[in-house]
Amino acid sequence: MKRRTSDLRSQKRGRAALSALFAVISIIYVFPVFMVLLNSFKANTFVKTDTFGWLTEESFVGFDNFIKGMTFGGYAFWKSVLYSTVITLLSTALILLCTSMAAWFISRVDSKFCRAVYYTCVFSMVVPFQMVMFTLSKTADTLKLNTPWTIPVIYLGFGAGLAVFMFVGFVKSIPLEIEEAAAIDGCSPLRTYFSVVLPMMKPTMISVAILEIMWVWNDYLLPYLVLDRTKYMTIPIHIQYLKGSYGTVDLGATMALIFLSIVPVIVFYLICQKHIIKGVAAGAVKG
Repeated sequence: MKRRTSDLRSQKRGRAALSALFAVISIIYVFPVFMVLLNSFKANTFVKTDTFGWLTEESFVGFDNFIKGMTFGGYAFWKSVLYSTVITLLSTALILLCTSMAAWFISRVDSKFCRAVYYTCVFSMVVPFQMVMFTLSKTADTLKLNTPWTIPVIYLGFGAGLAVFMFVGFVKSIPLEIEEAAAIDGCSPLRTYFSVVLPMMKPTMISVAILEIMWVWNDYLLPYLVLDRTKYMTIPIHIQYLKGSYGTVDLGATMALIFLSIVPVIVFYLICQKHIIKGVAAGAVKG
């Protein structure tokens, strides 16, 4: 009895130590976001000279940085928000639809071609973007993929690797008998996918959607290389162009826009984070 009580106390102490450790780690991760928020209300001079200082009557400028950042250079910030939203939603939808269908086909058709496609997708995850960016930029201009409505095709190519890898792992866990029963009932392959397979893919679908949305929303380099920046600016590009003469940067306005850009992603991630673990666990299949 005493030994059991001692074990329970040891477990409680261990849990308390882990809770304290993770609390410290959480503070370390949240601290930069808090500093961005704090500096977004400071005058530009104080952001440079007193970055980690608290707000004072002298340094506090209210929402001036937000207003300045949204109207800088005559390019409205709401346009950048619109373009980022369109690109993110279209890219994510295209990746989810195409890669889930491809993963289902790869998992169910055992052929050399399917295995080659699968390993090609997996290999694409280790190819650095910098290796192909110049060729990609030229190809995008040639094929007229340099608009917010066509750049999702490029994102599909770069996002297919991880998505196919996760979907294939999950589809292998779906009993084949369910699809065979649907076929006996008269379902075509397309109807079987949309009516039977797709609803069961929901956990992994949500996980992939979260990861792709966070990636596309925050991406700077690909839109910068592909899009016509005189017409289209995503939020990261808009923030990059907060420069004055001789390369000077208004750090207060930059901090304000950075905070506005990360808030939607943080809120979205906090709401959906539990689905990431479920999706990854659902796709962790042996063999």
